[in-house]
Amino acid sequence: MAFADPLKVLCLDIEGGYGGSSRSLWESLRHMDRSRIAPEVWCRRAGPIQPLHAEAGIPSVVAPEMPSFSSLKRPSRSAYLLARLLLRWPGGKAFRARLLAAAEAADVVHLNHEALFILARWLKRHCRTPLTMHIRTNLHDTAFSRWQDRSIARTADHLIYITENERETLERLSGERPAGTIIYNIAVPPTSATIHPAIPKDGRFKLVSLSNFAFERGTDRLADIARVLDRMGRKDILIVAAGRMEMPRSSPGGMGRVARNGGDFAAYIEGEGLSRHFLFLGHVNAPEQVLAGADALIKPTRDANPWGRDIIEALAAGVPVVTLGRYNRFVEDRVTGVLQQDFDAERMAEAICGFADDRARAKALGEAGRSRVTDLCDGRARAADLFAVWESVARR
Repeated sequence: MAFADPLKVLCLDIEGGYGGSSRSLWESLRHMDRSRIAPEVWCRRAGPIQPLHAEAGIPSVVAPEMPSFSSLKRPSRSAYLLARLLLRWPGGKAFRARLLAAAEAADVVHLNHEALFILARWLKRHCRTPLTMHIRTNLHDTAFSRWQDRSIARTADHLIYITENERETLERLSGERPAGTIIYNIAVPPTSATIHPAIPKDGRFKLVSLSNFAFERGTDRLADIARVLDRMGRKDILIVAAGRMEMPRSSPGGMGRVARNGGDFAAYIEGEGLSRHFLFLGHVNAPEQVLAGADALIKPTRDANPWGRDIIEALAAGVPVVTLGRYNRFVEDRVTGVLQQDFDAERMAEAICGFADDRARAKALGEAGRSRVTDLCDGRARAADLFAVWESVARR
């Protein structure tokens, strides 16, 4: 049974376009049949996603009071962030009143990231509108994480996992099996894209990193790889880093000293004498322009999660991926890229040099990745999957 009027879905987003979850939500909404759905998006941050929503005719609101919290690997850090949220909670009364009114007028409220689970708990107590939530990360096994995942399992009416891995982790940490559906993120092969103007057309092999600095993403490992390339005398490979490069002040060794003096990862690289191997672009609103100038994408992740938005967008653009992990739904070793189980800077540098020395092979692997992602991450099909979940939950 379909709804006579368009389904009203209120989407809550924490990133505002500065991360993959915002872009994934936008891709889903823009591929839906707008005669059947009337979405509205509330973003915690103003950013590059609002113009995209406006272009697609999707109303959006910036709500910086939106509270978020997600468990981290260090329990002490989780305790600090949770305490800060609770101290600020009373000051958000006006925001929660506005949110409650909007939620009660909607058919479904979709929380686009598991970091919104505390707000979901509050909505569940005060509103009868059904809640859905996207599970986009795999939490480390801590007491905070188990509490978070149990709360999610008992609060949301339906969960959407971006891969099988997130479902397995949540069910293991929560000890429960809540209703949920696996829907891969959308990645649309670009029809055409101009190369980012800062990327030089100088014949060097362009190895792109498309994410903000984070130890979990292994951004710091790019320095280890650059040191190996430097020893090998490889001047024909340029690492293009797109994203914010601010490092935590608690970073180990030289990175921590640079961060405490106000420097970022680019400053650290300069201090290490490796700048000739890097091009830092900062945040980029149009990642497709970076991928248009890429010969390969690298993600030396510590979380062994080779399925993020940067990876599937690279494959959709026909760019092979060099990364780490065991899950090979998207990146399959020697089929769509290089997938190593453990990080070894020497071995990873050798794989990159192999691509640089045989660019036809790199291009062939990229084309195989494009074919795979075109099927698994099809825009209309995956958007229809998500709409079907929302319609089913609203009907119940």
